[in-house]
Amino acid sequence: MNSAKSAKPAKSAKYALGKLSVRSRVLVGAAGAAVVAAGTFGAVTATASPAAERRAPVSVAGNGVTESSHLSVDAATRAAQAALAAAKKEGQKVSVAVVDRNGNTLVTLRGDGAGPQSYESAVRKGFTAVSWNAPTSELVKRLQSAPNLKDIPGTLFLPGGTPVQVKGAPVAGIGVAGAPSGDLDEKFANAGAAALG
Repeated sequence: MNSAKSAKPAKSAKYALGKLSVRSRVLVGAAGAAVVAAGTFGAVTATASPAAERRAPVSVAGNGVTESSHLSVDAATRAAQAALAAAKKEGQKVSVAVVDRNGNTLVTLRGDGAGPQSYESAVRKGFTAVSWNAPTSELVKRLQSAPNLKDIPGTLFLPGGTPVQVKGAPVAGIGVAGAPSGDLDEKFANAGAAALG
């Protein structure tokens, strides 16, 4: 009698599947396949992860790497303060920026009373000086033969920027803006660079 009872539910389940439409059977089959695939994918992922974690970091050979020097934040601050002090001594209200070898701003100081345009101009002069490893007053002269240089983003071809070098290579740029002339701006930038020597 027990075997008859267990056979009956199987027969009714088979009968219920038989009553499903073709579309319903396809959906039920697809769902079952998705469950099986998900379980298989999870097993593959679980076994692949530990192997990936065991890989050693890649080490690059010495001849595939370059080294460069950068100005420290302390040195950049010292240079900016010296440039600002030189301007203040002459009664000029300026902004000073020191950028690193990559043109990223390390320090900016906006002197009391400096014009609002001086801040960005100082950064751009420092960027221009370090990019070409030359004082911006010299770069202004190059515009005569290559006027499209001034179209390079982030640059400002006005006197007031000077590079900071180590063994002839640029490591930073100092830009000063806000004095009545670019010559004064560059004089103060040079005072900042001199404070590093």
